[in-house]
Amino acid sequence: MLTLMVILLGTAGYYGYSVYSFANSIHKDPGESNIQSVKPQTVSNKTPTETYTPPVWEGKSRVNVLLLGGDSRGLKDGEVPRSDTLMVASIDPVTKKAHLISILRDTYVKIPGHGEDRINSALAIDGPALAMRTVGDLLGIPIQYYVYTDFKGFIALIDAVGGIDIDVEKNMKYSDSADDHVYDINLKKGMQHMDGKTALQYVRFRHDALSDFARTERQRKFMTALAEKLQTTSSLLKLPRILQSIDPYIETNLSVMDMVKLGSLGFEAKASGIEGMQVPPAELLEEKQVRGAEVIGVNPSKLQTYIQKKFKGEDTTQPPGKVSAAEKTGGTTTSTGSKSGASAPGSTTKPPSTLNKSE
Repeated sequence: MLTLMVILLGTAGYYGYSVYSFANSIHKDPGESNIQSVKPQTVSNKTPTETYTPPVWEGKSRVNVLLLGGDSRGLKDGEVPRSDTLMVASIDPVTKKAHLISILRDTYVKIPGHGEDRINSALAIDGPALAMRTVGDLLGIPIQYYVYTDFKGFIALIDAVGGIDIDVEKNMKYSDSADDHVYDINLKKGMQHMDGKTALQYVRFRHDALSDFARTERQRKFMTALAEKLQTTSSLLKLPRILQSIDPYIETNLSVMDMVKLGSLGFEAKASGIEGMQVPPAELLEEKQVRGAEVIGVNPSKLQTYIQKKFKGEDTTQPPGKVSAAEKTGGTTTSTGSKSGASAPGSTTKPPSTLNKSE
């Protein structure tokens, strides 16, 4: 969802009415979210979260948008999904530099008012406001906005833009009878033109030694390709139809004016210049066990320093002689400059998020 809002809404001058209607339809004021529990959950006998008011973006400082991909399969009435995907799209309006931050969903963090848990549970505990606050506290940056969609919304978007061309790195196969095989994954290595269902398979696959480490990298790769597709003339001409297709599956706290400001900024921050990063980075990642389950730990202070260095374009490599977590697990450097957490040849060590987890 990196530029779903930024690029689409940047064409307001061409299709003002379509954009205005779309923006009003998907906007939710605090407390109106369709993905908020009727009664907030509690963890470890903690109290429900205080009302969270996102910081105001005046248009001159860095803007951070939390992108939430929800998995609503098999939920009962009143149940709220956990976030299957968490990303932060961050843009500096001065430098026009954009960053796409993928957050490993098994990262174990403090959830305000609810003790500690995996970061992807914040959405289910008390809706998008708590998810924004939790992510902002972890990264040390203000989260002004959120955009939420689910599997159906993602499929609708990719189909509406006419599909995306992606070079699949390897064969990917996974079967899950729990969903009557609706979301089975079966992709072949090589260049493919993906429709919505095929694209969903690509961004969801995590059943190999790299697990979420490789999955988050694929998601950033795909979102960059989507951003480039949305900037093409053919996509702009289809804008009203695209907005109509995805309208039922999206919600956000962005106002119409916020969307217009972001749209203008989004066109200046070209998709080809997006820098991706994964957090926690492998050199700061800590393997932990909580109640017998493998989770991912990180020192928030060190992570926040890492984030700020990335924003400033400073070197984030380890000092000589220091052994990183990636080296301990046989990790390698990816094309985005982050560590992948891959196992070394012959090693049986796997990233912690591969354990005790299902699709």
